[in-house]
Order: sequence, then structure tokens, then C-alpha cells
Amino acid sequence: MQLLYNSDSYTVVQVELPDPDRSGEQLGTGRGGFEIVDKLARKEIFIEGVLAEHFKTGVQAIADTDPSPEAFDEFIGRYTALAQQSLVMH
Repeated sequence: MQLLYNSDSYTVVQVELPDPDRSGEQLGTGRGGFEIVDKLARKEIFIEGVLAEHFKTGVQAIADTDPSPEAFDEFIGRYTALAQQSLVMH
């Protein structure tokens, strides 16, 4: 896991998961995604696959324009609107 972004409103963590083969052993290739936590709504979402690729591309496009934290928060907010999972503190 790698912390990518942290603001007063959101936290974004990149997660890389190894793919197990059919025997249960871990293969060298992996899959992953992004966990996005909406701190104000107390909800989280894990995105992977095509949606994660769109997220990554969008974040890179914003990063290339010398963005403000508000620009990142606005973009991330589009994804947290999909969040259904309540954040549970351990």
C-alpha cells in the first residue's frame, strides 16, 4: 500500500494485490486499485480495473496542470459519490 493523497476531505491509497494461481501460490503479476476515503461523509470505496485506470489517468491529467488541492478534491469527489461502504474505525 502506498499513500498517494491526503487532505482534510480525502485520503487515497494505492493497493497492489498479488494474483494467486489455482494452487494458491502467489504469482509475480498483480492486480490492484485505489482505496478512496471520504473523511467528511465517513465512507470509502475501492476501485479497480477499468475504473481505476480512468481514475489514474484523470489524476495524472490534473497533476500535469500545476493543480490546487481543491482541483484534486473536486475530482476525487466524483468517485466518492459512488461510495456505499461506511467507514468503520478499528
